[in-house]
Amino acid sequence: MNAGTAVSLEGLTKRFGSFTAVDGVTLEVHRGEVFGFLGPNGAGKSTTIRMLCGLLAPTAGSASVAGFDIAREPEAVKRHIGYMSQRFSLYDDLRVEENLDFYAGVYHLSPARRAARKAWVLAMAGLEAHRGRMTGSLPGGWKQRLALGCALLHEPPILFLDEPTSGVDPASRRTFWDLIYALSDGGVTVFVTTHYLEEAEYCDRLALLYRGGLVALGAPSALKERQAREPILEIRCDRPREALAAVWSAPGVAGASLHGASIRAVAPGGEALGPALAARLAAAGFAVESVAAAEPSLEEVFVSLVEARDREAGEQAEVER
Repeated sequence: MNAGTAVSLEGLTKRFGSFTAVDGVTLEVHRGEVFGFLGPNGAGKSTTIRMLCGLLAPTAGSASVAGFDIAREPEAVKRHIGYMSQRFSLYDDLRVEENLDFYAGVYHLSPARRAARKAWVLAMAGLEAHRGRMTGSLPGGWKQRLALGCALLHEPPILFLDEPTSGVDPASRRTFWDLIYALSDGGVTVFVTTHYLEEAEYCDRLALLYRGGLVALGAPSALKERQAREPILEIRCDRPREALAAVWSAPGVAGASLHGASIRAVAPGGEALGPALAARLAAAGFAVESVAAAEPSLEEVFVSLVEARDREAGEQAEVER
């Protein structure tokens, strides 16, 4: 692991009996990077995070976090990381300040440092006036920021966030990401798992996981550019839900879906197919506003990669029969 690497995985694998939850993942996370793990439920994101936090022993492969081997030095790993789970890891029957005191004790902070860090967390979370409030009574966004503060009390250089915005409102989610950016600007490496595709766009780089395996790695823009080999047409017309069937069945269209008030079609022939599509819809009684080339969304990139992986698995299964 070089000096600019915060987290390194080499063939990291975790099996539970005959089930492989994480399958030979290899990647590196740079210092100060906001790195995202994207994938559906059951893809292996949380299992990987638990191994990297020293909470779960790998079955095979290796990994290091902050320069410490996760298998040989799990306690050293734990001292150099912050961890926030999707359940926020808070005690609802304790007051805000009591939760902070509890975690300050867990991290063995000195009295002087404890006072300074508590003041920082309360200011960051906007809870100075609510330090005596029961944690269970806090709104979701406040509780989320308090949980983040608890994970940061000991100023760890690496922060693991496992589905941290699950169940919070969009405004709180946006505020939370502003805090993540501020941490990254301060040199903290942030490793975040999410299944929100719009959140994945906020990351410096992404690892796309599916069925425990790594299917793609790179910046969101690079992943979309790589996938642009399958041109996308965006069609704006009236009654898009009804028009979708006509687009799906059009010659030259490989797939189509609704995106808000528009239809997005995978069209290998590119923009040349546009006039024919517009004419087809007009003939079917739809008022067409525009048909234009569009950049693939991260959702389309992910679906395309997953479908390709499933095809490969199916072809391999046929060969083995």
